[in-house]
Amino acid sequence: MPEEKNLETIPVGPLGIVAMESCKALGQKVDNYIAEWRKDRTGEHTHTIAFSGYQKDSYLVKAQVPRFGSGEAKGIINQSVRGDDLYLMVDVSNYSMTYSLCGYENHMSPDDHYQDLKRIIAAVGGKARRITVIMPFLYESRQHKRTGRESLDCALALQELTSMGVDNIITFDAHDPRVQNAIPLKGFETVQPAYQFIKGLLHAEPDLQIDSKHMMVISPDEGGTSRAVYLANVLGLDMGMFYKRRDYSTIINGRNPIVAHEFLGSSVDGKDVIIIDDMISSGESAIDVAKELKARKARKVFIATTFGLFTNGLSKFDEAYENGIIDRVLTTNLVYQTPELLTKPWYVNCDMSKYIALIIDTLNHDGSISELLNPVGRIHKVVEKYKANGGHLD
Repeated sequence: MPEEKNLETIPVGPLGIVAMESCKALGQKVDNYIAEWRKDRTGEHTHTIAFSGYQKDSYLVKAQVPRFGSGEAKGIINQSVRGDDLYLMVDVSNYSMTYSLCGYENHMSPDDHYQDLKRIIAAVGGKARRITVIMPFLYESRQHKRTGRESLDCALALQELTSMGVDNIITFDAHDPRVQNAIPLKGFETVQPAYQFIKGLLHAEPDLQIDSKHMMVISPDEGGTSRAVYLANVLGLDMGMFYKRRDYSTIINGRNPIVAHEFLGSSVDGKDVIIIDDMISSGESAIDVAKELKARKARKVFIATTFGLFTNGLSKFDEAYENGIIDRVLTTNLVYQTPELLTKPWYVNCDMSKYIALIIDTLNHDGSISELLNPVGRIHKVVEKYKANGGHLD
């Protein structure tokens, strides 16, 4: 149950959640949480005109993006959203969705999902009171800086969305949060799922000793050091990092190949290690780092990343698990998960729906989400509970 302080303010407007087809399952879970919480609220003001439409069975807005045979599309909203506080949820990495293109089956790319998001914003037509886009995997976030004569796709996308009337953009674990400099006068929040990782790991793994003698946090590259530093400080652990030695004389698939992973940090001998990063793409880098840690006699290796894309399939992770290279892989449900992934013995799913529901519910009341963005207290609480229960979470 969210904190009652949310009720100290009047909602910005009637709540509306547009869960794009790519994000339908997550949107449904978020909607269920908010509907349940609001039914339980019986404050004296909840029946005044300022709280009109406050208690509903569902806050999901009926919207669709049908396509023509040529592959072109249009956004349609099938109900009034005038004066609503709208939250649009989209998963641009959901490749499972298809559409017909001149008789061929075409899988939707991030470009297609982003275009559909803009179509729904265009269909709103400026009638909503406020528009917030919740885009867990930030579109084009990997193309966040310019080296040479390159496009700055992420910055362009943020500027395009805000020019269409979007007031706030909420993303999770942005590849580089500095991309918000492209829209300095608009709201941009990048949320870390650190609490969900710790909770998921403690549920899955009994009898872990969470102290600097028995556990370490590892950053797989120099870019993700801040994540590892944060988690290590919160848990009171040591931190180590790898840096990628690349061959800058050659380019393979548009990238300089990694020659070796070099380790910086204290000994991992006999320790459980948490490798923390923003995403698993092909997974080669994460498994290479896990192999390096096992070679240095680490006891258990846990990989925790916000986005599990698994672009080259799951076979490498199956093999690494069977060979004792990895023990657990934790990712969130912020991006599409294949049914096969959810059945893997090494996989731990960290559900983010309640967290997103808390953020939406708080923002709709114009409340501060700073406490939600900094989960130190909640992490300490769940760790203490785990230790008090003798290394188990109920």
